[in-house]
Amino acid sequence: MKVAGRWTYLYRAVDQHGQVIDVLASARRDQAAARRFFGRALAHGRRPVEVTTDKAPVHPRVLDEPLPEACHVDAARKNNRIEADHSRLKARLRPMRGLKRLRSAQTISAGHALIQNIRSGHDELAVDTNPHLRLVAAFTELAHAV
Repeated sequence: MKVAGRWTYLYRAVDQHGQVIDVLASARRDQAAARRFFGRALAHGRRPVEVTTDKAPVHPRVLDEPLPEACHVDAARKNNRIEADHSRLKARLRPMRGLKRLRSAQTISAGHALIQNIRSGHDELAVDTNPHLRLVAAFTELAHAV
């Protein structure tokens, strides 16, 4: 995605069920950014048995530190679930006039992930609701909680 006219990298962790685990927007695609992202994503719960990434050369080195037992897959077309997940966010950002700050990209990406998880039924909010009305019911529950 572009932020203030410059390319920005968006890291997204998606589990095998399509639930977005974590999101990180970064100005660089280096070892520090990958380590920060994988550290945050792994702190959310169970340790994965298999991790699928793109072919960035830094990923195997960074993944071997916290997950030496996990299988790392970076074969062509194996990350289609992640790329399909990116397309929904890109479709949401396309009609906008663009983002000016990296913090805005992080906030919008995390919010988009939350909405996507609620719609898919991965969240605790509005579990017993009709899927077409799940988002409205979830925001009603959140409003009563606040």
